[in-house]
Amino acid sequence: MPRIAAFGEVMMRLQVPGYETLVQSSRLEYSFSGTGVNVTAALARYGHNGAIITTLPETPLGDAAVAYLRKLGIDTSLVSRGGKHLGMYFLENGFGVRPGRVTYTDRLGSSFNTAAVSNYDMAALASRIDVLHLCGITLAMNEDVRKQMKRLAGEVKSAGGKVVFDCNYRPSLWGADGYALARPHYEELLQLADTVMMNEQDAQFILGIGTGEYDRITQLKHAIPEVAERFGIGTAAGTHREINDNNTHSLTGYIYHQGRFEFSRKLAFPVLDRIGAGDAFASAVIHGELQKYPPQQTVNMAAAAAMLAHTIVGDTALFTEGEVLRALSEHTLDVER
Repeated sequence: MPRIAAFGEVMMRLQVPGYETLVQSSRLEYSFSGTGVNVTAALARYGHNGAIITTLPETPLGDAAVAYLRKLGIDTSLVSRGGKHLGMYFLENGFGVRPGRVTYTDRLGSSFNTAAVSNYDMAALASRIDVLHLCGITLAMNEDVRKQMKRLAGEVKSAGGKVVFDCNYRPSLWGADGYALARPHYEELLQLADTVMMNEQDAQFILGIGTGEYDRITQLKHAIPEVAERFGIGTAAGTHREINDNNTHSLTGYIYHQGRFEFSRKLAFPVLDRIGAGDAFASAVIHGELQKYPPQQTVNMAAAAAMLAHTIVGDTALFTEGEVLRALSEHTLDVER
């Protein structure tokens, strides 16, 4: 099986139980997560060799993180150890009109984000990777991390591997002048990417591509072909989300491949925990591409995987392909016995 590796930060997730706020609660439940964790764990569940490239502190907390990654089925042989800090975030679940809230702490000072460029042997890593996953959230951290991402992507391409880039643009991470700062870095990685996760808002805000005053699907159909042609991207994929009056969510996935759009049907569902749903979608797209499934099959499966991710507590969706395909059934599922 191809080795799929994600380069990114591993963080500690500290969740307030139930629907209490940080002010109310005196308890926290912890786990470890991050985009790379979510993607490689999901792909391991699909039967692939998923590995994480990161730096974790040489502390008991770092040891706990490594143990947790292994429990998820992630290959930790590419993990470096160094530094003393692990990025953390606190999660408060939303309910009804009150949205969920994420509060980060000590992220910029984490072992991953302070690791020197020389911390990784990029050529040696690239020789062991068939598919590299990168995320725009990681790109926003600092200049050293950006250099590491670009160099590793270049080495993987030179070695004959594929690069998957999830745009994941977060304005709050880039600051007031974010668009101008982010754009050249996004353009460099898009030049190296084979598969890209993005929507029309990424094209408009990051790259300055006009989408017009149309509905979102029409904007998507204008923007994505231009991005694919400009940067030589083989496949682009993403989702549209709607929040309904009854507090359920609806999600539609798309995939653009060889000049053609395919859309999933709109899936409506209640939400238990929405964090990590985009990573579940991306993982299924990567799996479908590796299995050479038709694009329509891939986007249907990816939308179902994202829907299922909303039904579990935690960032990381661990479903088999069979479980995802069963979720596509139009029938209500009873207890499996």
